[in-house]
Amino acid sequence: LGPNGCGKTTLIKSVLGMVLPDKGSIEFDKQSVFGNWQYRKQIGYMPQIGRYPENMTIANVFEMMKDIRKEDSGLLDEELISGFHLDELMRKKMHTLSGGTRQKVSAALAFLFDPQVLILDEPTAGLDPLASEKLKEKIVREKEKGKLILITSHVLSELDDLVTDVFYLQEGRLAFHRKWVDLKTETGEEKLAKAIPKLMMSTEFILL
Repeated sequence: LGPNGCGKTTLIKSVLGMVLPDKGSIEFDKQSVFGNWQYRKQIGYMPQIGRYPENMTIANVFEMMKDIRKEDSGLLDEELISGFHLDELMRKKMHTLSGGTRQKVSAALAFLFDPQVLILDEPTAGLDPLASEKLKEKIVREKEKGKLILITSHVLSELDDLVTDVFYLQEGRLAFHRKWVDLKTETGEEKLAKAIPKLMMSTEFILL
């Protein structure tokens, strides 16, 4: 979590190998990600703004991703395709889609290959309330399967029922990390939107 410009998306892109950090190390499953791309097959990524070939149909985009990954179609997780009614829009070209529908495509692609790790960058941005709720329900179900799910957001109200751990970034640095259950106890608040400001305004809060 963190305000706009704090480094959330840059951190995600670094984990995915899309941005190379000037220093430090990044490990996935105890292996350095530098010079290694195979680990990305285990990650489902939903970008904040999905960019796809504009003249492709939705069906073309999904087929392209399947071809790139060379995955067995029997192992695909297509729950969000039907949940978002994308199966009814497969012949629509990407340039004709609203921002919300493009977000639905991005979400469905992130979950498509049943990854063990999901990285979702502002996942509910641009979604209508019904679609947002469907996506949150999907996130909860996948979390209950034991998957690791990293969500970045500055809309704290969307996350109260989703998170177990809270990492708060400020000006490119980790300001604090708390278990959500511990943060509730520490602040006496049940909402992230109230708990985080209360912690940061406390005299005991020190920026790492």
